[in-house]
Parts: sequence; C-alpha cells; structure tokens
Amino acid sequence: MQRVTIYSVAQACGVSSSTVSRAFTRPDLVNDEVRQRVLDTAAQMGYRPNRSARATATGRTGMVGLVVPDITNPFLPPLVRAVQRAAGLAEWSVLLVDAEGNAAAEARLINQLQGQVDGLILASPRARPDALREAIRDLPAVLINREVSGLPSVVCDTAQALSKIGDQLLQLGHREVALLGGPVDSWAAGQRAAAVRNWAVGAGVVLDELGPFDASFEGGRDAADHMLRTGATAAFAFDDVMACGVLAELAARDVAVPGQRSVVGCDDVLMARMVTPSLSTVTAPTDQLGGVAVDLLHRAIDTPSARAEARTLPGRPVLRGSTGPAPSR
Repeated sequence: MQRVTIYSVAQACGVSSSTVSRAFTRPDLVNDEVRQRVLDTAAQMGYRPNRSARATATGRTGMVGLVVPDITNPFLPPLVRAVQRAAGLAEWSVLLVDAEGNAAAEARLINQLQGQVDGLILASPRARPDALREAIRDLPAVLINREVSGLPSVVCDTAQALSKIGDQLLQLGHREVALLGGPVDSWAAGQRAAAVRNWAVGAGVVLDELGPFDASFEGGRDAADHMLRTGATAAFAFDDVMACGVLAELAARDVAVPGQRSVVGCDDVLMARMVTPSLSTVTAPTDQLGGVAVDLLHRAIDTPSARAEARTLPGRPVLRGSTGPAPSR
C-alpha cells in the first residue's frame, strides 16, 4: 500500500504542496474553505503530518514538558492524565519529567528541557521563584497549584472548602484542633495552613500548629504522634497521603477514629475513599486543572506578550467517615 504524502494530498485537492503544508503548520495563512478541504481530504486518505517536518517548518516540536515534583504522590497520576488528554486534543505530545521530591533538581530539569519542548507545565513546583524564572527564561510556562508573579497559573482554592469542614467540626463539638503542616517549600502547604489559621481565628477554637512534616505516609505517622501530645480532638493534615498515615498511627495506638479523634485530608486521591474509615477531605477538580493549564499554555505560546493570567478553581468539601462528634471530656 503506497504511503500517503503531502504531494498526494495536494494532487487530490488540486492545490500546491505548500498550501497543504500551510494548512497544517500555518492555518491562518490559508483560506478557510481551502483549509477545510485539505484537512478533510487528508483525513480520508489517512495522511498524518510528519512531526519532524512540521518542526522544521514552524520551529516548534509539537511537544510540551510536564514537570512533577514526585510521581509517587497519588494526586499526580490523574493530573498527568488530564494534562495528556487536553494536550492530545491540541495535537501535542507530553514529555513527563519527575523531580523525585528534590526541589533543587527542578531548575536543572527545566534547563534540560530547553530546546526540546514548545512550552512547560509545572505541577506544584517547589523551587524558589527566582530559580524558576531563571530556569524557564523565555520558554512559555504555566504553573499548576503554585503562583509566581509574572507566570500564568491555575490553582485549586481549598480555603472555602477547609473552612466549611472546620465549621462542621465546630458543630460536632471540637474546640481544639491540630494543624499538621506540610513541607516548608510547598506553596500549597502555606496556602492550606493560612486557610485553617483564618478559620480557627474566626471560629474561636484553639489551634495547635505542628510540623512541618514530610508529605508522606510516614510523615503522617510522625504527625499523629505529635498530635496525641496535644489536647486536639481533630486534625487537618496537609494532604490525603499524610492523613492516611495519621489514621494508621492512631489505629496502631488503639485510638478510635472518629470516636476519639477526627481527621481531615486534602486532595481526595483514590486512597481517601479506600481507607477505613474513609477520609473527609477536599476534592480538587483535577480534570479542569489539567485542561485549563493546557489552554493557558496555548495562549502563552501563541501570544508571548500577553499578560500572565492566573485562574482559580474551587475545591469541594467532602465529609466521610473520619470525622465525627468530639469525645466527651
């Protein structure tokens, strides 16, 4: 079977090969009717643009880099899938890079992507703002769950959802609550801690701030040990992974949840629904985060001079089995 080329498509359409090329690489330069005829004919004939040739013609690779801080974090695989799905609709391939929990490595990894991708999506990066800007340079980039001045971003606002869960804890009789802080280099940890602090002040409850702790299962077990040294009857963990570690440590010490302590996570990863008791948490709109990030990157690539846009998507409170009435004193 003869391979379909740009020349056979051009012959079938009655146009030049350069017109077919522009229909795929510079559609703005081709009449709408002609472009659609070329695209329809190409699809019928089974033609697929040569990515290398397109890169030569346009100076673009058709690939975007997605840098994640730690692929073992269960929040990230659904986000990677959402980004890949949205990028596929835009005819982009995704090059996934894992920083392996090393904030200092992020800038080096971003530097290595220079010249290989058309743009970057950085999920919850932990590097310092100046280090990020220096590594990114002129490469279009979008941040997910991190805000840095001058860079487009999309974040999940957990403040209102955490406050609503806090109000529910208050109604359940909890008057002393622990805040189990996440890593110091995590922007999200700072935002979530601030939200819990603000709620606690408004609610008039005692807040025991503990940590920082590692954003891991073992970090959660350590956090539970510290929590039990306080009078807190409920705890806000930085994320669901840490919260699951808290549940495990409390169970190991025969501390009933929710009978003696209540535990709240954040992100609503799959394990939050699989543990016993199931975890009260904040659901992040993962699919939307990925889709908006790709949309913002499109704009950053097509209009480099455009103002950096920051979008915020709301988190949603979910109450499950890990929260209940405060124990009687």
